[in-house]
Amino acid sequence: MYLTSDLHVGHKKVAWYRGYGDDVDAHDRDIVEHWRATVQPDDHVWILGDLAMSSPDRALEILAELPGHKHLVAGNHDACHPMHRNAWKHQRRYLTVFDSVQSAARRKVGDREVLFSHFPYRGDHTAEDRHVQWRLPDQGAWLIHGHTHSEERRQYPRCIHVGWDAWRRLVSWQEIQRIIEETG
Repeated sequence: MYLTSDLHVGHKKVAWYRGYGDDVDAHDRDIVEHWRATVQPDDHVWILGDLAMSSPDRALEILAELPGHKHLVAGNHDACHPMHRNAWKHQRRYLTVFDSVQSAARRKVGDREVLFSHFPYRGDHTAEDRHVQWRLPDQGAWLIHGHTHSEERRQYPRCIHVGWDAWRRLVSWQEIQRIIEETG
């Protein structure tokens, strides 16, 4: 299993921020090449939000051609996130590519609860935390998230940021387990 977030396929501003200048195609191509070199057909990949900036059509077309079982925990830039008034209208389109689409998910590492969400418990890439009504409450569980666009992988206790900006690659579930087990 692999995790990532904030791919922002086709997003010119993010491509520039990541060092691609105006070459959005090179940005997207690097993501695709890494995915193809990493993911096997039976692997599961969890994207923790923000597949694309606005129109997901190009991103969904690209993802449909990539190996693996794909799952989406929707983010604020995904049209299917329930924060958007017409999210229900987009659900079917996302489900043509993703095996599941949801606003959060959970797993276990040993006896520890691990939650998946696009949003961290706190923090943002702006001065104020946005979308607070869509954030999971911090009740002691580990949280795997995206959203911040930070290059930091660990910003808060019990939180792991799997965003493309932090790792520049997909993150394996074994890496997540190791961080949780070593941190305690």
